[in-house]
Amino acid sequence: MSSVETVSALERCLNASIPQQAIRSEVTARLKKIGRTAKIAGFRPGKIPAKVLEQHYGAQAHQEALGDALQLSFEQVVQLNNLKVAGYPKFELKTSDLAADEIEYSATFEVYPEVAIGDLSGETLERLVYELSQDDVNNTILTLRKQRAVFEQVDRAAQDGDKVHVDFTGRLNGEVFKGGEAKDYPVTLGAGSMLPEFETAIMGMKAGETKSFDMTFPEEYHGKDVAGKQVNFTITLNKVEAPRLPELDAEFCISIGIEGGDVGKLEDEIRANLQREVSRRLKARNKDAVMNALLKVAQFDLPKAVLEWEIQELMQQTIQEMESRGMKIKGIRPPPEMFAARAEKRAKLGLIFADLAQKHDLKAKPDQLQAMVEEYAQSFERPEEVARWYYEDQSRLQEVANAVLEDNLVAWVMGQAKTADKPVSFDELMGN
Repeated sequence: MSSVETVSALERCLNASIPQQAIRSEVTARLKKIGRTAKIAGFRPGKIPAKVLEQHYGAQAHQEALGDALQLSFEQVVQLNNLKVAGYPKFELKTSDLAADEIEYSATFEVYPEVAIGDLSGETLERLVYELSQDDVNNTILTLRKQRAVFEQVDRAAQDGDKVHVDFTGRLNGEVFKGGEAKDYPVTLGAGSMLPEFETAIMGMKAGETKSFDMTFPEEYHGKDVAGKQVNFTITLNKVEAPRLPELDAEFCISIGIEGGDVGKLEDEIRANLQREVSRRLKARNKDAVMNALLKVAQFDLPKAVLEWEIQELMQQTIQEMESRGMKIKGIRPPPEMFAARAEKRAKLGLIFADLAQKHDLKAKPDQLQAMVEEYAQSFERPEEVARWYYEDQSRLQEVANAVLEDNLVAWVMGQAKTADKPVSFDELMGN
């Protein structure tokens, strides 16, 4: 006999028993298996008497048999009662005499919740939109040309985009501070390699000029000696170099990998790459809005086991990322609570995704899978090889299937809720 009690919203307690005969037969089978290879002084392997095996390995065999019997009994009751178990059960033996005819036990465990999604029709979602323009293509080409600029010395005042060479000395309370002095130091104005106030002071200076000025370092500046403090700088400008951009011609196109040097082909490739990136970023931003809407209307409790698993997963990812950056964190583990909020969000969304995918048939269809693989592959030099790479490994293909599922879910939610298109600028979308 067995019974399942409801302890709380998600916690259950199973009370059941296992017949001793089931355990004994398993112990006998295990001892026979052990006897085939066991080495006991005075006996040949395979010829050890049952009583001797019992003396040496009986306790081990009984413990293993009991553990397997508990797990099997638990699984049978779970299947019979159609329970969706979250995490692992905690077993407790109720029978003190392990030789009794019936071994009673209890198993405490959690079940997955019934995911309840509220009414989305009352939610209004902002859908970011952006139309790629020829200016975006032209500006990208200009950036590529600037990256390949040649600097030539000029006899004029320094301006934005120039490369200047300066001597500078910085003093805090009249003393030169650490890192506050350099000779013939190159600075590209507008590149952001120096603090804005420092670059602003250089603007308008000519070669041979010297200037002194006060400047306050930001509170969060990496140099703790001067962070948040006012210092005095003296700058001497030695040389001004202006950028000369390469012409937009066949030679330039060939230098960045365009076969034949076709300027039109360069524009087409840049437009296609920008469109893919714009689409990717719009999709990500709009997905975030949908996720937040789902979390707002979904009502259910989260199993502790699922939350703990997500916390451990995020913690492990963080450790691996830190180690990949060369940080030595052996023996150091981040506190679990720092991952709790993000883990809860991820865990809840995972359950919501699974529920909606099943109820509304949102899983990836073969044609959708193929289309997304082809889309991924188009950004590589040999698309057919990339597509084949995905199809060669089921785990890689599953990642694509998960991405398609997310797209389908976003489209479904957008169809249920009210949507309002919101234009976004190119710079904002790209994080410039």
